[in-house]
Amino acid sequence: MKTFTLRRSLWVPKPLEEVFSFFSDVRNLERITPKWLNFRSVDRPETMAEGAHIEHKLKIRCVPVTWVSEIIQWDPPYGFVDEQRKGPYRFWRHEHSFREERDGTVCEDVVKYAVLGGEIVNRLFIAPDLKKIFDYRQDKLKKIFTRS
Repeated sequence: MKTFTLRRSLWVPKPLEEVFSFFSDVRNLERITPKWLNFRSVDRPETMAEGAHIEHKLKIRCVPVTWVSEIIQWDPPYGFVDEQRKGPYRFWRHEHSFREERDGTVCEDVVKYAVLGGEIVNRLFIAPDLKKIFDYRQDKLKKIFTRS
């Protein structure tokens, strides 16, 4: 199974604990996900922790999808990792890491994923879609974390 990797990094002018707190609240995922995905969390734990399962509903290219992810690592306030348990990818692992830098916090995303159809499907559809989604996400995070 061929895997692909998406990496993103963003510095925000807020303290580590505040940034981690934002990311550890599943409700905020809806705030930083593009509207065209019709994304909503339908089942989420009261508090995040290793072993927590989260269920989302969304539409990918107008196709309804149920996505269930599990938190497989939880290391506040430095990061966490979620993996898809049910969803559109053959494999999906999203590492979120946070570190203090220059009176703010660096947020890093490393997504490793595999898709049906391999390289061609990834190049034509998946990679461009993920780029748009993560561009949107970074724009929203900049706005959220630069407000006074």
